[in-house]
Amino acid sequence: MRRLPIPEDVTGHEIDKDVRQELQSLPKTLAEDVAKNLVMVANLIDDDPEEAYAYSRIALRLASRVAAVREAAGFAAYATQRYTEALAEFRAARRMTGSVELWPVMADCERGLGRPERAMAMAGEPEVQKLDKAGQVEMRLVAAGARRDMGQIDAAIVTLQGPELASNSVQPWTARLRYAYADALLTAGREAEAREWFAKAIEADKDGLTDASDRLAQLDGVDFVDALDEESGGSGEPVAEPAAEDQDEAGVEPVEGDKD
Repeated sequence: MRRLPIPEDVTGHEIDKDVRQELQSLPKTLAEDVAKNLVMVANLIDDDPEEAYAYSRIALRLASRVAAVREAAGFAAYATQRYTEALAEFRAARRMTGSVELWPVMADCERGLGRPERAMAMAGEPEVQKLDKAGQVEMRLVAAGARRDMGQIDAAIVTLQGPELASNSVQPWTARLRYAYADALLTAGREAEAREWFAKAIEADKDGLTDASDRLAQLDGVDFVDALDEESGGSGEPVAEPAAEDQDEAGVEPVEGDKD
């Protein structure tokens, strides 16, 4: 079996303790090997999903009967838009564990496969009531996305409304929920409301999970360009260009393409 290099500082002990317990069903050396590959999947999935996928395939070949391995393989396939493969792995993991926590991402795989109606059907299944709060919010986001896929923008807006959206409490899902709501409002042509909710998303997005600040700047007519000039002091930092309606006051001549 072809293996991929594992950095020396990756020990396998970095994985979650529950996953380590699952791997105890394997021989010690094999368990350590699988654990290291799973660590590589986790380390790479955001920045290099294709490489993460490659490591997940190795772990899968080594230990396909371990639910955590099937789940990791599913997420790696999902990150690379291999939705058929991801759905198969998530279903396998769910059969092994009986857990419903993968239900929202399974529904989103259906969306990725161009089957939003199946995602909507899953949103109405009893499994949704068994999800924790985070899972239920995730399911709401998926259902709203499915509504948008079907051209039902008003229904998508309604789907996102609820106590979690209205709450002033900031939870891990708050920024994404507010962002999705703002984006849906903007698509519906409700720009003033969209601005309000993009601003609320920024308030909740301490980790920069969304580009709400960029979206709000665009609504304000601010364009950001990379430039090395006197304004940036040669630092390479983005320089805000004044909106078209502000150019006269700023003393900026319009470029040729802006002239009537």
